[in-house]
Amino acid sequence: MDRDTWAGEPQRLFSAGTERVRPQSQRRWPPQASSVDLLDVPYAHLSTSDGGDLYVTEFGLAFWEHLLPENWFAPEWFEAKRERLLGTSIVYKVPTRRVRDRIVQLVVKWSRVGEDVPLDTLTINKFINAEFNSPFEEFALVMELRAGVSGPAAVRILTQRPLGIYVPSERLQLWQTGRSESKIAAKIARAPGVELDILRQYVLLYGWIKGRDLVEVADDWGLRDAERAEFLDRANSLVIHELEQKGYRVVDMKPAHVIVRPQPDRTLRRDPQGHLVYALIDYELLERTPDHEQAVRTQHRQYYLRHMARRFESPADQALPAHLKPAQVLGVDYIFGHAESTGGSLWVVGNDPALFNFFLPERWRRTPKRALSASQQAFHTRTKDSINLVWKVSRVGDVPALDGPEELVRAQVEHGYNSPFEEFAYALELSRAGLPTVYPRAIYMTGRKTDTLRTVADPRRYAALEQVRTPEGRPTLRRNHDYIAIWGFWNGPDELLAAKDGQYYRAVNAEQATRDRLITRVMLEELLESVRDRLAPLGFADLNLQADHLLLSFGPDDALVTDSAGRPEVRLCNLELLRRLPPPAPAPS
Repeated sequence: MDRDTWAGEPQRLFSAGTERVRPQSQRRWPPQASSVDLLDVPYAHLSTSDGGDLYVTEFGLAFWEHLLPENWFAPEWFEAKRERLLGTSIVYKVPTRRVRDRIVQLVVKWSRVGEDVPLDTLTINKFINAEFNSPFEEFALVMELRAGVSGPAAVRILTQRPLGIYVPSERLQLWQTGRSESKIAAKIARAPGVELDILRQYVLLYGWIKGRDLVEVADDWGLRDAERAEFLDRANSLVIHELEQKGYRVVDMKPAHVIVRPQPDRTLRRDPQGHLVYALIDYELLERTPDHEQAVRTQHRQYYLRHMARRFESPADQALPAHLKPAQVLGVDYIFGHAESTGGSLWVVGNDPALFNFFLPERWRRTPKRALSASQQAFHTRTKDSINLVWKVSRVGDVPALDGPEELVRAQVEHGYNSPFEEFAYALELSRAGLPTVYPRAIYMTGRKTDTLRTVADPRRYAALEQVRTPEGRPTLRRNHDYIAIWGFWNGPDELLAAKDGQYYRAVNAEQATRDRLITRVMLEELLESVRDRLAPLGFADLNLQADHLLLSFGPDDALVTDSAGRPEVRLCNLELLRRLPPPAPAPS
């Protein structure tokens, strides 16, 4: 910034892990801005004059006009005023235009999410799964670190102030993004729509911090060889140690990431207690330490389980955060909102807005996954909040190409794949009627359009749902987007897990249970026939009922969970070819 941001840091107030820097009355809310809460960080969201998006944090509200792209990113201004900062990423220092008699010094950084992390061999071996933070994850972690709630209160890590995130409207060619075209193509083939919108840029705006980084100080002081190495190692090690005390680490921690204040007597400024005064910069590889991460995940998971068990209890007309809206699709209540990091949309089952953030794609899209099917894109993952989920790329719009009797195949083609909204509605209807299914959690519509990646061979579902609209008035089911259905990974009833978290059940599909001799082949056939018989009175038929579509539950003692009649409890986990039967013809008078 244009003033000393270290002199007299403001008093801290904590709210959802963020630091409030000034009373609301002293902050200027931008006109036409909407309020958005992403990963517990509040933003003012503005549409920019160039058709892009700007997300302003509480730190940036006092001078949101300076952050508008025309005041720092206009080509004739940016190219003339920018100063490239050293490092492997694209980072500039640039002053804004003078607005309201003030100039703000910005650090402008292009997000590298989705790119390969350029680490040395030693670091790669230690952090083999390192990935760049998404822009909103990065800001959330910086806000956490600034709040300093965890670790010793006496240890304080100063950072740049995160001011805003600018998302230009321009969609680039792949070669312009710096992301590997072949790798992105492979990722899309494995999991359409799961990555960030790879053709958009994300520009992070931070406040400038005065001072010199450790490498510059070593150069200024003329340090050489062993003396230089000792100076850099000692200071860098101190920062690493204090970060760990607070529960954080930076995968590629370097002396150039530490800003200090050199004094005329060739010492570094210290606070009254004798502690080195420094600020950490560069947060794209900032992460929690394993112990702190586990503690945070446990806390998030317990919160999730409590709220999930009551997701339908909150009235649908309650006051919601401004960026979320109630929606109802095919009789199912949802909380609807946008996934700002991808430009996608999200429908979360139930009436509880507290659950929305758990299903944002950055919480589950890059966590390790295990394929559950050889025939469709279905994966089990444990999210960044320690939530077990199953996500499936919907095949709505595709024509079924399955083996079987000619009459059955013809019926499958005539019906077509259900949309995820139909699957969720059927799942809840069956569960209420006494035939359990896995829990429907959320539906994610990708932000990346798929015009050139897939064709809609069967448009009937899109036509049938044409009049079903989002709260913004757009079609709920759109032909040029992928849809991902997110289901609960069955390990016990929600109510049971909310009361006391634990691994109460182990799910095994009936096909695997037969192979493992947990049930007999005769019992498998009886289970399939039983499900068919139970579906018919409820008004449904499954056109592709398979053994691996039935889940059996085994308790902590590995005993098969049975119903009141002593039969194995069965839970449906695939509803994409479930068909509602026509109502019976009225009896002749």
